[in-house]
This record gives sequence, C-alpha cells and structure tokens, in this order.
Amino acid sequence: MIHPPESTARGEYTRRLAERSATLKTLESRHNRLADIRLGMFAAGFALGGAAWAWDSVAAGWIAIPVIVFIVLIVVHERTLRAKARAADAVRYYEQATARLEHRWAGTGVQGSDLAPVDHPYAADLDLFGEGSLFELLCTCRTRAGEETLAHWLCTAPDTATIRERQNAIEELRGRIDLREDLALLGGAIRAGVRPALLTSWAAAPPVLTSRWVRIASFVLTGLAIAAIGAWIAGNGPGFLVLVVVAETGFARIVRDSIRAVLAGVDAPARDLKVLAHVLSRLETEPFVSNRLAALRRELGEGPDSASRAIVRLDRLITWMEAYRNMMFAPLAFVLLWPVHFAHALEAWRARQGPHVARWLSAAGEIEALCALAAYAYEHEGDPFPEIVETGPIYDGKGLGHPLIPPAKNVRNDVSLGEGTRAFMVSGSNMSGKSTLLRTVGVNAVLAFAGAPVHAQSLRISPLGIGATLRVQDSIQDGASRFYAEISKLRVVVDLAQGNRPLLFLLDEILSGTNSHDRGAGAEALLRGLVDAGAIGLVTTHDLALTKSAESFDGKVVNVHFEDHLEGDRLVFDYRMRPGVVTKSNALALMRAVGLKV
Repeated sequence: MIHPPESTARGEYTRRLAERSATLKTLESRHNRLADIRLGMFAAGFALGGAAWAWDSVAAGWIAIPVIVFIVLIVVHERTLRAKARAADAVRYYEQATARLEHRWAGTGVQGSDLAPVDHPYAADLDLFGEGSLFELLCTCRTRAGEETLAHWLCTAPDTATIRERQNAIEELRGRIDLREDLALLGGAIRAGVRPALLTSWAAAPPVLTSRWVRIASFVLTGLAIAAIGAWIAGNGPGFLVLVVVAETGFARIVRDSIRAVLAGVDAPARDLKVLAHVLSRLETEPFVSNRLAALRRELGEGPDSASRAIVRLDRLITWMEAYRNMMFAPLAFVLLWPVHFAHALEAWRARQGPHVARWLSAAGEIEALCALAAYAYEHEGDPFPEIVETGPIYDGKGLGHPLIPPAKNVRNDVSLGEGTRAFMVSGSNMSGKSTLLRTVGVNAVLAFAGAPVHAQSLRISPLGIGATLRVQDSIQDGASRFYAEISKLRVVVDLAQGNRPLLFLLDEILSGTNSHDRGAGAEALLRGLVDAGAIGLVTTHDLALTKSAESFDGKVVNVHFEDHLEGDRLVFDYRMRPGVVTKSNALALMRAVGLKV
C-alpha cells in the first residue's frame, strides 16, 4: 500500500483545526445572541406583567408570548451549549494532534504512570510511562479500558499471529480520522467516569434476589392491590385495600434490605454504562474488514442484542424505577410494589447481560488501543510496519531512530543481531549515545510487538522477551546499594533468558558498581551465560578492559563504539555507531567544562 507523504497528517489536521475553530466561533456568537434574546424576553415578560397589573387595557394573556419564546429559547440555547462544548473539545483534540506532530506534546497528555507495572523487566528502563514517555505519545484513548489495553500491549509480546492481526487492523484504521475524532469527543465523559473494574465486578456479582417466593408474592400482592383499587372505585369501600396495604407493608419489611442492595448497587454502574453506550453505539456502526476488527465488532453484538441497545434498555428500566421517588407518585408506587418489581427487572437484566459486560469493555478497549496506534501510524507515515519472523532470535534494524526524539536531532543507526552476531559490546564517551542506542533498540521492539510501525527504515524481528538494566537505583528505604539493585535486576534478566522465548537484553554500564577485576570476570560470565542461552542484545561499558572479553566469543560478541571530538572548548558528538573499541575518553574534558580544575 502506498502511504501519503509526511505532510499529509499536518495538512489534514491544520484544515480540520481551522474548520472546528470557525464552528466554535460561530457557536460562541450564537450563544451570546441567544443569551441576549433570552434576557430581552424575560424583560418583556416582566414589563408586560407590570403593564397588565397597572392598566386594565393591557390583557394579561400577552405575557404568554414572551414566556413561550423564552421556553423555546431555553431548549435551543441548551442545544447550542452542547454543540459549543463539542466544538471546543474538537479544537483541543486537533491542537493536541498538531502538538504531537511538532513534538510539543510532552507533559500535555495521558502519562499512564498509574498503569506502570511494578518490577517490570523493561517498562521503567525504556521510559514507557510518565511524562514524555512512549505511552504519552501514543495514548489518544479516552476510556480507561483503552488505556489499560494499550499499557498491557506495551508491556507484553504476543505471538506472531496476534502481531500481524494488529498490524492489519491498524493499517485499516490508519486513515479513519473521523472515527478517532468521534471516539475522542464521545469519550470525554467516559475518561472521568467509567471504571472497568467496578463495572465488571457489579456485572459478575452473584444475584441478590434469589428467592422465587418473593417474586411470586410480589405479583400476587400487586394483583390484589389493583383489584382492591378497582373495588374501591366501584363503590365497595377501602377496606379490602387497607388489608392489602397492611400485607404489603409487612412484605416490604421482609425484602427491604435486598431491594435496597439491588437499587443502591446499580446506580454507579448504570451511570458508567450509560456513558459507555455512546462509544459502543459509534463502534457498532463502523464497518470493519480486517479479521481482528471484525471479530471485535462481533463481540459488541449486532441488531437488537447489541451492547448499546442492551444498555439503553437498562437505562429505561432505571428511569422508570426512579419514578417511585416522585412525591406525587410515591403512594401509588408503594401500593403497586414498584421498587420490588423493578429490582427484579434489574436483576434479570444483570443475569442476562452481566456476563457480556467484561467482553464489551474488552472489545471497546482493544478497538480504542488500535485507534491510538493507528493515529501514531497516520502521524508517522514514513515509518514501516516491521517484518515479523517466526523463527529467531533475530533483530535486524536499518536506520533505527528513537520515536521520542525530534527528527532534527534523531540520528539513525543500524543494529543487526541474530544467529551470527549475538551481542554488541558498546563502548564510548560519556553522553555519546550509548544508552540512547539501547533505548532505541528496546522501544522499537516494544512498538513492533504492540503491532505499530517502527521508527526505522526497516526492521525484521522475531518474538522476543525483553530485559533491561538502564534504570538502576539504590534504595535507602530498602537498604540496597546500587550494585545490589543492579545484580538483582540482572538476575531477572538471566531468568528471562531461560524462558520459552529468546531474550533481547539491554544492559547499560554493566556492573559499574564494583572493582574492575570483579566487573571483568562477572560481566564476561553473565554475557556468556546469556549468549549460550540463545539471547541477543547489547551491553554498554566505560571499562575498556571489558571490551577485550569480546575476543573470546568467536565472533558472537562484536565491539562497537561511539566517539566525540573537540571543537575549540566544546565537545561535539555525532551519535553514530562505529565498529571497534573507542580509543579516547571525554571524562576530563567534561570535568573541565563544568569548571573543575583537573
């Protein structure tokens, strides 16, 4: 498929932002005019009322004209306010989209810090969550289910079939800007309201009203009450009705706690489901072709049994149920056992539809996550989908760049690891780009496994586990030194290498917290164990003695390096990886640059 040039997304977003801004300006003007007219109608009604009171010649009926106009204006004004709010949301949506294209997005989006898994083997090392993270760049989701799905995909590597299904789905969604805009605008209230855990726990909870005799008794008593009311109307007196009401009072006391539990428990989930129904309804009308999207569409149901229609039925039940709280209707509602019958109706809805709620949330969340990755694909049209290879390990990347670095500063490098070369020993000066290379390799693997395009000219990759040690810190609270924290993470990496899936390891400044002798012996032993276990990866070091150990691996471990040069008193880096071992260090130059006399 031929993709549009890089400027297409910018041009489309600019056009849509201008249109939405113009619409917002028009609606703001309409809002101001309606507010002025409403004020004028109020003043006219007040003036006519005063005139009718003061002069008999002015008929009081004239007041009806401004009153009617005022009521109509309230309805029109309310619609205008809703349209204005939607237009403002659309303007913000395209402003954020434009900011992503211009690399002004860091700190303005959903950072997902609360979704970051604890003690994950690479999430913190690769800056997947938090301000300026990969998640913040990718996440245009508005539902919590979408955010959770996207976060899960960034932290796991599925099988090749799943990755390819996601690629096809993302390719199909790439150009569907209208769908993404609609989901973003419809989902504004969802992000603040819908709680997947609450919904699924409510839907899956055991039934509250389990007694069959309660159901039968409620119908019998209601039937008797209707008959008693009819008898009273027919002139037979209220005696029979009084007896029925006494019986109903005793019955109500028996079932009171169960009914309250049902009615109280449905309030919050029902509100969440009502908001979610708007998004589900939009998804149900979208035609999908790719296998994964079509399957997800089926999960939402079709026709009268669709998720949105089922939720609408629930909302109607709740609306009717709440009628008993009306003071005028409450006496009759009590006689008819209104809350009891609707509590049973709500329980019946939950028994019938409750098992599907988790599936609805999962399907909606997955479609939203796919839409988020499709937006990334649309905004990075020069980035290709990786080739997913069944057998490995293999990581063959050409022109790899980091997606969080602006193009003007993004230096590309090639990294090819597999059956021949299993690891790179990366040496180089401080700040020369060693750690960035590791993150670039890791983040592109994360994008590949999520199903997204990669920030590279090309990438061939097999399913791999990932283990990294780029963010190692000591802990005063836990009484752990940096060295102890590092070897603890290294143990996790070694354990991952023993799993069913080959490992991609990214080890930064390996064993830098110990002496050179122990570092050399320990690092070589660790690297040999990883290579022998079938893992591939990169190791960075400042210790040039450690680079000599690569010679003992018969070509499976290759030395590469980054370097710098002085231009006057300024250190200059080109961030390009070169073969061999670095031959100079910039430590003294950096110390002098900050004013230390060395």
